[in-house]
Amino acid sequence: MTILGIETSCDETAAAVVRWRGSDVPGEILSNAIFSQIEDHAPFGGVVPEIAARAHVEHLDGLIARALKDAELGWDDLDGIAATAGPGLIGGVIVGLMTAKGIAAARGLPFIALNHLEGHALTVRMTEALPFPYLLLLVSGGHSQLLVVEGVGRYRRLGTTVDDAVGEAFDKVAKLLGLGYPGGPAVERAARDGDPSRFPLPRPMRGRPGCDFSFSGLKTAVRQVAESLDFLTDRDRADIAASFQCAAADVLSDRTENAMALASETIPPGHRRLVVAGGVAANMLLRERLMVSAHACGYEFVVPPLNLCTDNGAMIAWAGAERLALGLTDPIDAGPRARWPLDPDAAPARGAGVKA
Repeated sequence: MTILGIETSCDETAAAVVRWRGSDVPGEILSNAIFSQIEDHAPFGGVVPEIAARAHVEHLDGLIARALKDAELGWDDLDGIAATAGPGLIGGVIVGLMTAKGIAAARGLPFIALNHLEGHALTVRMTEALPFPYLLLLVSGGHSQLLVVEGVGRYRRLGTTVDDAVGEAFDKVAKLLGLGYPGGPAVERAARDGDPSRFPLPRPMRGRPGCDFSFSGLKTAVRQVAESLDFLTDRDRADIAASFQCAAADVLSDRTENAMALASETIPPGHRRLVVAGGVAANMLLRERLMVSAHACGYEFVVPPLNLCTDNGAMIAWAGAERLALGLTDPIDAGPRARWPLDPDAAPARGAGVKA
């Protein structure tokens, strides 16, 4: 099957064409066109929803045409259309979803309204044909979750954030330190020259039972450290960034180790794999720390290529193909969702402001 995937949930406009040859073999990415809106949002230090939605409107049609051209295919070569239907910034989600519906209706093609998080969750099946089940750490600007991926559409949540997502904490620390946008790469760059032991930042939730996360207190501690210094030098910024990044890595490793112990009760030895996905999975220190934790717990460590960690159309096309192969399509009136948990049956996490 050949699927067109459309992604417009946040600040990347993306379209891709992926070929699915079976659930037990890797997929083939025929094209993967992405327009980053970083320059549009950088002056504001974060994503402005209205600007994002307008940029999607301006660039999506051209990106779809480019994706088809790069794949050397026409409309008649497609077997289905998949688009992010949530979670995300609702204005942007609507742009991609309505465009996909129009194409599906005009061409008589099956339509799949995708959960953006499922795209991240299944990316390793596209790149490595990873079999079910496996443990997933999903970390991004809006999400910090640990789930057992049991199958397409079957996710069992073990833990989530009770306040801020780790990617959100990276963005806010970068803005506080004046490091620029996007925050994750900016903090990582600054931390390379920093001393991670200079500032003794807290490790929220570390050592406690369970698999939930908390990053609000860590973010507040960084602000207090910065305000305690009369003038922030480049050395101060580097040391604070390194101290924060190390604290975040400690928290993620600790909570993930708890999840691996819990998941081992249901995941057989031959399937014990830890998959890390989402934009924060591009951070090399976090990758290294989580790989050490995985191996110590008897898990294989798997992470998508860097260009597939951040939002992209290929992951949406692949997840759409996986669903289409199972006969799981959606009606043309499927609506957009600002929030859409992968495990709707999971108990609400303790605390307010929990990310879906």
